[in-house]
Amino acid sequence: MDRLETIVGSMASNATEPSVQLAQTAFRVELVDGWGIRPGESVLEIGCGQGDMTAVLADAVGPAGRVVGLDIADPSYGAPITVGDSAAFLMASPLGGRVDMRFEVDVLDAAVTFADGEFDHVVLSHCAWYFDSVDQVERVLRRVRPWARRLCFAEWDLRPTSVDQVPHLLAVLVQGQVEAAGVRGDGNVRTPFSRESLLRGLECSGWAVLSERALHGAALQDADWEIEACLRLVESTSARLPDLARAFVDSQVDVLGALAREKGNEPLPSYALIAGPG
Repeated sequence: MDRLETIVGSMASNATEPSVQLAQTAFRVELVDGWGIRPGESVLEIGCGQGDMTAVLADAVGPAGRVVGLDIADPSYGAPITVGDSAAFLMASPLGGRVDMRFEVDVLDAAVTFADGEFDHVVLSHCAWYFDSVDQVERVLRRVRPWARRLCFAEWDLRPTSVDQVPHLLAVLVQGQVEAAGVRGDGNVRTPFSRESLLRGLECSGWAVLSERALHGAALQDADWEIEACLRLVESTSARLPDLARAFVDSQVDVLGALAREKGNEPLPSYALIAGPG
């Protein structure tokens, strides 16, 4: 069994959506390879969710390595497979002996702590837009800085490189605007901040960028997922939005409807960076 098959076979969702899981895992392998995470190293992952990145990290660190994944979500969160069930499946797999996934954990809670330098890397991958605010992201970055010698960060880039990526852009911006209007829905995206905002946050929280690269995951399904999430969010929250916010959101949803395909929308590019103590 080759590397990709081993990782994909460790994910519960592979049984129901094998082509989706293969694309998602291949993209994360590219991310982790670029970060240079090596066998025997230790990794703290913030926002581990279903464990898509956790499994790839576990493969990278090998049998002598260690991956600790933290997530604020309840184990019952997620559908059709909950994050708790997915984590249990991963930890029962051949990669499981090097993985520790913990849910309902707020890294900003003073009771959550690790020794200085306990990890070689701390990873935040495509989860920062789920935070309440850019300020909260900065506080997390500041909190984890003593625990690891390197930060490995990845997120979608709000700068599309083609018109086909505009529907994904509109979908995440609308979700952010609903949140900014003070109306909470059930979506994941809450703070879709720019790359430039992240770079400012890194500087404020004591990290210095060592390297950065762009990635294009054209085979990923995330644009379709966010468009669906956006439309569900607007439908469920529209009546609670202030009049001006509702009119603005409705206009953007009109544009989204005109541009988006039913399936196969192209995701935004991603940026990935490595940072060290500033």
